[in-house]
Parts: sequence; structure tokens; C-alpha cells
Amino acid sequence: MSKIVERKCQACGIIINREELIKITKLQDGSIKINPNSKELGRSIYVCRNKECLKILIKKKRIKTALKVQNQNEISKIETQLLNLF
Repeated sequence: MSKIVERKCQACGIIINREELIKITKLQDGSIKINPNSKELGRSIYVCRNKECLKILIKKKRIKTALKVQNQNEISKIETQLLNLF
């Protein structure tokens, strides 16, 4: 019997199964990657798979603060990729 892993959405704060969330990871080299398969290791945040949560995440600059990233070009690239998922 496998253990159910739950994580908290950075936008809305709801705690749900990790498989239902999008994982955003800051890798060791400082780059950011959208990581749906959860295989990459590094500092990570999770967000719900709906457009409203993605908009909140971008508006409140949660990627920058939670992942401690200073490179605005990298953040903009990830925000664009997230919005293109829907």
C-alpha cells in the first residue's frame, strides 16, 4: 500500500494530493523548471492545475519569493510556460 503524499498550493493554500499539482523546481544551477513528473530535486513549490491559481501565483510573485530567484528573465519564461498550459 503506497503512501499518499500531499502538498500545499502556493496560490490558494489548499492541501491536496501531490499528483494533482504542478511542481516548479529551482535546480542546483539556478535555473527553474516546470516539473510534472517530480523526478528533479531542488527547492520546489506546487500550484493547482487551474488558471485562477496560476494568475494568483504570478500576481503575488510567489515564484520569486518561494524559490528565492533573482533572475527576472527566468521567472518570466516560467510564467509564460505556465499560462500556455491552459
